[in-house]
Order: sequence, then C-alpha cells, then structure tokens
Amino acid sequence: MGSSSGAITSDAHIATVLMIALFSSSMMLLCKGEHLSSNFYDSSCPNALSTIRIAIRTAISAKRRMGASLICLHFHDCFVNASSFSLPAMGCDASVLLDSTSSFESEQNAIQNVESTRGFKAIENAKLRVESKCPGVVSCADILAVAARDASVAVLGLYFPLKALFYNS
Repeated sequence: MGSSSGAITSDAHIATVLMIALFSSSMMLLCKGEHLSSNFYDSSCPNALSTIRIAIRTAISAKRRMGASLICLHFHDCFVNASSFSLPAMGCDASVLLDSTSSFESEQNAIQNVESTRGFKAIENAKLRVESKCPGVVSCADILAVAARDASVAVLGLYFPLKALFYNS
C-alpha cells in the first residue's frame, strides 16, 4: 500500500504541474493584446500581493488541500464554459465568485461546479484583507489568480509569473 500511495501522490503532482503549465500558457494567449503588467499594483496598492500571499498561506496551513482547491477554483473561473449561464463566456473574470440570486444562477451552483469548487472563504478572506488596506483597488479576478499562483508556490514550490489587471464580472 505504501508504494501505491506514493504513486498516487506522484501522479497528483504531475497532473498539477501539467495543469499549471497548460494554464499559464493559455493565459498568455487569452491575454494577448491586453495591457497587463506584473507590477500593476505597485503604486496603487503596494502591499496587495503580500497581503494575498499571507491570507493564502494561512488558509493552506489550516487545511492543506486548500492549495489544490484554490488552483481548481481559478481553473473553473477561467476555463469552465460560462455560456450555459446568464453571463457571457469571458473567463478569468471572477464570475465564479458571484452568488446566485432569485433571477440569476451563479457559476458556483452550476452542475459543473457543484461539489467540485472550494476555497470561496479563503478568497473572501484575502479580499477583505486587501480591501482593508486599499479599498476598491484590487480586482477579485486578480485576487483569485494570485491566490492560485501562491497556492502553487505554497504546496508545490512552483512559481509562475502573473500579469495582473483582469476583469471582474
């Protein structure tokens, strides 16, 4: 049993690395032509990235699987087709964070995401911490993207560069 458990862990790491590589290259294609910058918040909210990092590390320390959950949450935001919802299919816009209303079914409650997306409270906590420092400056989409990157670093030690300035739904 010890070796099969190691094989599962190894397979999970390989799958995660491949997903991150695919995701990173896809983001470059999706964002082509946009005016994105890795230092976008340096002057408007200088502590934004470190604030998010601390919130994500705290969440992962409390629950180790939160790292994978945050990466998956970002994946669902960017790549699960939103055209079956009442939102346009934009991707990477934080639409997965929206709550349902009486006239709107959110992506959180969509059949593709029910029971498979987690980490909303960790993102909400990161957003509250950032808002306390820089109200109305950092987009939810950026917080979600940075959280996924920081989760990758915390759990796997894999860093990938991000260019901020995504769009919120």
